[in-house]
Amino acid sequence: MEKKARKWMFILLTLTAFSAGAGLVTWFAPESAPVAQAMAASSVPGSFAELAKKASPSVVNISTVKVVKGRGVGPMPMPFGQGDPFRDFFERFFRDQLPKDYRQQSLGTGFVIDKEGHILTNNHVVEMADEIKVKSSDGKEYEAKTIGRDPKTDLALIKIESDESLKPLPLGDSEKLEVGDWVVAIGNPFGLGNTVTAGIVSAKYRQIGSGSYDNYIQTDASINPGNSGGPLLDTNGTVVGINTAIFSQSGGNIGIGFAIPVNMAKELLPQLKKGKVIRGWLGVMIQKITPELKEKLDLKDDKGALVADVTKGGPAQKAGIERGDVIVSFAGKEVKEMRDLPFIVASTPVGNTVNVDVIRKGEKKSFEVKIGELKDEQAAEVAEEETPKLGMTVEELTPELAKNLGLTERSGIVVVQVEDDSPAAAAGLRPGDVILEIDQSSLKSLEDFNRKIEKYKQGDTILLLVKRRGATVFLTMKVSE
Repeated sequence: MEKKARKWMFILLTLTAFSAGAGLVTWFAPESAPVAQAMAASSVPGSFAELAKKASPSVVNISTVKVVKGRGVGPMPMPFGQGDPFRDFFERFFRDQLPKDYRQQSLGTGFVIDKEGHILTNNHVVEMADEIKVKSSDGKEYEAKTIGRDPKTDLALIKIESDESLKPLPLGDSEKLEVGDWVVAIGNPFGLGNTVTAGIVSAKYRQIGSGSYDNYIQTDASINPGNSGGPLLDTNGTVVGINTAIFSQSGGNIGIGFAIPVNMAKELLPQLKKGKVIRGWLGVMIQKITPELKEKLDLKDDKGALVADVTKGGPAQKAGIERGDVIVSFAGKEVKEMRDLPFIVASTPVGNTVNVDVIRKGEKKSFEVKIGELKDEQAAEVAEEETPKLGMTVEELTPELAKNLGLTERSGIVVVQVEDDSPAAAAGLRPGDVILEIDQSSLKSLEDFNRKIEKYKQGDTILLLVKRRGATVFLTMKVSE
């Protein structure tokens, strides 16, 4: 990451405090978010008052307590062991300064989704909480229990028991949102319950690097610490998103907030109610199609997900999908770009047989794939991408060289040295990379490698298939000019 990029932070919207007296640890400074001024007067709502009146009773404040374990009152650790000659000194002057157990408190938001008392919020609001309390808009408090959590999408479902009738918020359709639509956020910023703010949809399908399933709605509606898990509503009063994080240089609100699309939550709710989310698994490692890869693979466009590797014995391999295939459709859903695929696959019930369309060497092929179950160790489906370019030393892999480099392979062409500021370094090639193919043609020997490389002229782009740490990735390398 470049130095400039380090100044930006994606920050979750939980407000945390410590009962030890440290006061509030504020992740954000309150600041009003800008609202677009250039819209036609006829399209600007006159007021959000009715929407707020109807929705606010369904929004709840969530406070959690987590007991953080300190060193307690056990034997005091000595710098030089229990026979330390300075033991009496340390016991006398420093025992009282040892950290004890303390209660860490956090604030968040949630909203009622049914009359049975289920409340949707963010996973990071209730994760590892020892106590969860819910306070409704009329001031009543309830003890809540966690029903189901999904860290991968940062969603959680909790439940309260109430003798009174609860008013659920209707769940809308986040796909129907358009950039520029008005949205309203209701939450508990800094403990100020039922705070209503408004803004517009700034963008859709934002990826902020939070995981394989990030696909956020961006909004300039003002959200702050404590807003986590609160609803983002359209002008009809239906939930279109769950507020989660902001983008900030300083930690303060600058009008760039992110919400999980409600359609993602709706697909997971049945499983969250059962207490566990089970995801479908295809068994492929994928990467984005760059302009260089598009040219080398002779693709008409950059749509789809390029298969960089296929898990041995996985559903994709059993169906006939191969490395180098471009997945363009899954279960009838178009795969417009790489990051569309993981969530589509994950949302597919385990055991279902679906149709997968791929482009292989310019031809469209279809496969019937029986979906497996995704395990935690299989979760990383996106291949590491590197920026293409050349200047390296390669050798034919021997058992001794493989041992020195810590490789499991016993044959192939291995990169043993990469010069600084060289095309190979710029391409992302590293010592220990095993080159399997050149332009989709397998390598048999070092002589075969040299013979194929010699055919390229200055300025040509070479497609390489590289094996690294047990996985494969496509790289494009440009011959030095």
